[in-house]
Amino acid sequence: MSLEKQPQEIGKVTHFFTKISVAVVELKAPLSVGDIEQDVESMQIEHENVKTAKAGQSIGLKVKDHVRETDTVYKLV
Repeated sequence: MSLEKQPQEIGKVTHFFTKISVAVVELKAPLSVGDIEQDVESMQIEHENVKTAKAGQSIGLKVKDHVRETDTVYKLV
């Protein structure tokens, strides 16, 4: 039995706002702030800060590096 965490696809980037480094992610699975490897400065739905989001929702996520539309987003489980 492996104790190594496995990647689980949680969504796709649908847009990236370069000037503010925010990715819009369409979720396929639920996501909580603690699920993300990098420190999350901001996770929002409709300009409101949230700690969790459900599958099917689109979130704005402040990211450290440039991402591209259609990039796949994973969490380790």
